[in-house]
Amino acid sequence: MNAPNKFQVRSGTRYSLAALALSAVIAAAIAACSSQAAPGEGAAPPAPEVSVATVLSKPVRQWDDFTGRVSAVETVELRPRVSGYVERVAYKEGQEVKKGDLLFVIDQRRYRAELARAQANLERARSEARLAQTQDARAATLLEAKAISREEFDSRKAATAQGNAGVNAAQAAVESAQLDLQFTQVRSPIDGRAGRAMVTEGNLAQADSTLLTTVVSLDPVHVYFESDEQTYLRYNQLARDGERAAAGNPVRIGLANEEGYPHTGKLDFTDNQVDSNTGTIRARAVVPNPDRVFTPGLFARVQIEGSAQFKAMLIDDKAVLTDQDRKYVYVLGPKNTAVRKDVVLGRMVDGLRVVNSGLAPADKVVVHGVQKIFFPGMPVAPKLIAMGAPAPTQQVAMK
Repeated sequence: MNAPNKFQVRSGTRYSLAALALSAVIAAAIAACSSQAAPGEGAAPPAPEVSVATVLSKPVRQWDDFTGRVSAVETVELRPRVSGYVERVAYKEGQEVKKGDLLFVIDQRRYRAELARAQANLERARSEARLAQTQDARAATLLEAKAISREEFDSRKAATAQGNAGVNAAQAAVESAQLDLQFTQVRSPIDGRAGRAMVTEGNLAQADSTLLTTVVSLDPVHVYFESDEQTYLRYNQLARDGERAAAGNPVRIGLANEEGYPHTGKLDFTDNQVDSNTGTIRARAVVPNPDRVFTPGLFARVQIEGSAQFKAMLIDDKAVLTDQDRKYVYVLGPKNTAVRKDVVLGRMVDGLRVVNSGLAPADKVVVHGVQKIFFPGMPVAPKLIAMGAPAPTQQVAMK
């Protein structure tokens, strides 16, 4: 065997020294990493920050929610009482009108002529009646003198009665002609707002058939809505118990573009039967409209005071979670832990949810940050806020 030369010995020695140095560097790095990770190994993550609020207990009244439509108290379809060509439209479409304001004028010439003829007939009838009366008086004198027969006297007396009847008939014809002439001026029968003119100048309007326009009253207005059977029966029970009258219940109204229910009114009518097809009954509220906020046909949200005042526990609806068919909330437990409590909920009152059972008045309910709680008993960092308040922008843990 040949002995290794000097170059091979030096090269192998150099490679061995380099490998040894690399191993030392790797070991040092691993040791450094281990020394840095060791102090934090096994430490728990910080508790999530949540907002908690004490259950709000206060007297409330229950309000039932419905949807309805605004309707005018009075709606008139204006049609002419006499036929003729429309001579003038005397109003501006869409304007408010008062009772008696002139809206349309129908050609009056024919009706003026009819009135003149009737007046002439009346004068003729009066003249004939005066002549008959004079002849009747003369016949009475002649009868006493036995200058005429009883038969002729009776004939003259009948002529007098006939003349008087003719005067009455002619007088009635004059009054009828005066009415027809008056009806050529179509006036608003109510205070309200006039609609579009359905017939314009020059068109023929037929008596009792041609629609000229519509007029709707504006103040007050009605709001019609439907109530289900259960609510209707509950209100009837309240009325029988004397807690609430069937009519006169306070009503709150809100329109589609409004927040809450800024308008007030009262219930003034409930229908006399339940619709068997829908299981609902129609009711009506009357609402003042001095500012013309309501227009017939608008959608309206309706609330009716459905109970007497009672004390209730209220929470923010954002705190409520669902587990299949059960509702629950997290409350602040010992050592700032989240404790689950199943609850039975009621209606919404003033933006908060009524809790019928499941909570105590002193409970602090987790409102904001419930999504950070993954299991009951989990530690949390609570910040106390008022019930119903918005989530704080920067939460600070309670001491």
